[in-house]
Amino acid sequence: MAAARHGAFHPLRVAAVDPLTDDAVAVTFAVPPELRPVFRYTPGQHLAFRRTVDGAEIRRTYSICGQVPGADGPAALKVGVRLVDGGAFSTYALKELAVGDTVEVMAPAGRFVLEPRAGHFAAIVGGSGITPVLSMVSALLAREPDARFCLIRSDRTASSTMFLEEVADLKDRHPTRFQLVHALSREEQQAGLPSGRLDEERLSRLLPALLPVDTVDGWFLCGPYGLVRGAERALHGLGVGRDRVHQEIFHVDEEADEDADEQVGLGSEPGTAAAAAGVSASTVTAKLDGRSGSWPVREGESLLETVLRNRADAPYACKGGVCGTCRAFLVTGEVRMDRNFALEPEELDAGYVLACQSHPATEEVELDFDR
Repeated sequence: MAAARHGAFHPLRVAAVDPLTDDAVAVTFAVPPELRPVFRYTPGQHLAFRRTVDGAEIRRTYSICGQVPGADGPAALKVGVRLVDGGAFSTYALKELAVGDTVEVMAPAGRFVLEPRAGHFAAIVGGSGITPVLSMVSALLAREPDARFCLIRSDRTASSTMFLEEVADLKDRHPTRFQLVHALSREEQQAGLPSGRLDEERLSRLLPALLPVDTVDGWFLCGPYGLVRGAERALHGLGVGRDRVHQEIFHVDEEADEDADEQVGLGSEPGTAAAAAGVSASTVTAKLDGRSGSWPVREGESLLETVLRNRADAPYACKGGVCGTCRAFLVTGEVRMDRNFALEPEELDAGYVLACQSHPATEEVELDFDR
């Protein structure tokens, strides 16, 4: 079967909608045999969903959770959806979506992944950040007998905790290889950690008491920006190398923008890119699914917006610099990114940019979405 096109969506039938908490559900989709190679995924990846509301298209991403993917591709895919105030898709998923409905879904994407292998791994997650990590842990422990995993999770209350039973079941099945630590920020527990947030200061004290920090082969941080950044700083303070820390942010607030030192120019020094951002006219050349085209960039447009005006199949989901779906390789030219919460430092160093956040800083810019 031919490789899946970057921005292509496929209709999948809803097989189950299961309540998780008062404000979250697990949605399971049936994958027909002919699409299973397209939806083959690595534990930790996410799916982009598309829906049209009042004539406007909305897209959202949700992480695949729980199942151990089959070698021939999955017969079913499950995602966890938490209600967001005013959320167009999450409100639909919790209040309207029913078994038998069809939803348009893009092929799995994302580089916040863990291929099952021997070693000692750990995750620090908050709220719905459990979803990709649940997929990682399930596959790792099922497929690799010489692997261990420590999960440190934070939730507001026990009743708001997603996949509580699924995680408990993993602990029962792998008691010696799966270490579970659960913190509640707004509720006391009879056993375990005292209530309170897992911030940088607390994690700096907690982590060395839980496990030998310097021997962990990979750390996976997922959840709201504040938790992820606090965990990242705690690990840095404990001497953990940046190459062993992987992160995915589920929610970015205004504070994150003020703290976003990832906002840099690509292809030049940051100051040079900022100064060059005022070029009077720019053209972007983009390669996508083997086809290239060149188009003028309108004033104020991101490179993704320019490409989308001419290629509706360009890949994107959040347009907020968080999901990484629009990642492209900067072949030539210079760009300025408004924000970046998706690309790892090594990806930036290799020349990748987020098209949704990139603006031309030179008259000619070339992107390759196929690399």
